[in-house]
Amino acid sequence: MLPLWFSKYLYYKNMSIIKTVRGFTPVIGKNCYIADNAVLVGDIIIGDNCSFWFNAVLRGDVNYIRIGNNVNIQDGAVLHTLYKKSTIIIKDNVSVGHNAVIHGARIEKNVLIGIGAIILDDAVINENTIIAAGALIKTGTIVKPNSIYAGVPAKKIKDIDPEQTSEMINKIAKNYLMYANWYK
Repeated sequence: MLPLWFSKYLYYKNMSIIKTVRGFTPVIGKNCYIADNAVLVGDIIIGDNCSFWFNAVLRGDVNYIRIGNNVNIQDGAVLHTLYKKSTIIIKDNVSVGHNAVIHGARIEKNVLIGIGAIILDDAVINENTIIAAGALIKTGTIVKPNSIYAGVPAKKIKDIDPEQTSEMINKIAKNYLMYANWYK
């Protein structure tokens, strides 16, 4: 038997935080899923068919965050920027792995950011690219398209076939759209 005080927590639904800060309220596209404890704050514009998973935090409080279509921000990921300096732009078909951190970077289309990866200010991740789990992309790094980067600090470890990469990245993005529909 659960204590009485605990039982009230079992029945709360959709406790995600979507908060206006400095006059900016997140704008959310069609068919998006926001987990019960995800946090979206401030100047954020999100495209269609996106998902924001448990404990994901997007802080558009000090500068803006723009997210395209078919993007998934997985559990525990944090997106933030520098005040009046860096912004976040994430294009279409991007998967941001569990506990990844993106701080003021640009992510082009068809990118997979691995679990626990860190991408720092003014970095650019070009299309059809995989950032390996645990990689650290340093400030200002320009990641070449059609490649895999790994390590701390991350370095290009190999070129990859654009069709193969696109197929894998699209599969993950589609899977996350399917997972999100399970929760709706």
